[in-house]
Amino acid sequence: MNRQQHIQAWLAELFPGQEVALTPASADASFRRYFRVIVAGNPTRIVMDAPPAHEDVGPWLSVQRQLHAAGVHVPAVEAENLHSGFLLISDLGETTFLQRLSQDNANAMYTDALSTLVTIQTIARPAGLPDYDAALLRRELDLFPEWFLLKHHQVALSNDDLEKLNKLFDRIIQRNLSETRVFVHRDYHSRNLMLTEPNPGVIDFQDAVWGPASYDVVSLLKDAYIQWDEEQTLDWLIRYWERARACGVALPADFAKYFEDYEWMGVQRHLKVLGIFARLFHRDGKDAYLKELPRVMSYVRKASERYGELRFLMHLLDRVQGTTSQSGLTF
Repeated sequence: MNRQQHIQAWLAELFPGQEVALTPASADASFRRYFRVIVAGNPTRIVMDAPPAHEDVGPWLSVQRQLHAAGVHVPAVEAENLHSGFLLISDLGETTFLQRLSQDNANAMYTDALSTLVTIQTIARPAGLPDYDAALLRRELDLFPEWFLLKHHQVALSNDDLEKLNKLFDRIIQRNLSETRVFVHRDYHSRNLMLTEPNPGVIDFQDAVWGPASYDVVSLLKDAYIQWDEEQTLDWLIRYWERARACGVALPADFAKYFEDYEWMGVQRHLKVLGIFARLFHRDGKDAYLKELPRVMSYVRKASERYGELRFLMHLLDRVQGTTSQSGLTF
């Protein structure tokens, strides 16, 4: 019996005597798959299929309980089969923020998303929530030279280059860890926010950690899948900063300091994302993410233009893109 047949058998136990239909709902960058469950006369539901050999549903369930208790709109759990890695959860619909965002509605939708983010960030640290510590930040950064530079672009770094990059990674991590720590979703962006009532519905939260306060804001406003004018994102960022401080999130009182934290956190995230998207292609055969690479590189390049300590990244991106930096800097 394959996994889909196993799901059908489990659902037949949950809905005895009723006809149950399954349609693909979505897949993500992991081994998880999602099916929409259609039972006549019932609201649709979602089955999460998380093969136990590859995925553990425990973290998803733990974080779901914490977010739900805080009033965040997340899928409700209706049934569990932990041995097989199946969850039956409520259906938050088929429309992501990414599918619906436009110039006309962006302000309202981002206001909703940032308001929910403040709610998440005011959750007291739950027992068992992992630290977003130096070791994890470093493992993520190391994806950039391994998968994006070497595997994807065949850019091999000399010993001198590696020494410079390692020192820069140390500095990035130091800046990241100097921030206030909060509950971090870790993938809070337009593909993981659903257009719902109340808005938004929040999904894909199983990798949550206790970490830097700017991380989820960067994920949302410097999104790998959609880009907005910096003037617009700066306005949203200021509004978020004001609201978060008013709600007790211990952000810097000086917005300029907070903006630097946000920028340096963005560099960490986007170097990681470049490595992950390259790995998804070369290791997992998923090429859909390659089209997002120029957008993510543009975020890194912009931050590297602003901060002298990051200028070595400009040099590396110039090598990847076959251009020469106009900064006049030497390395």
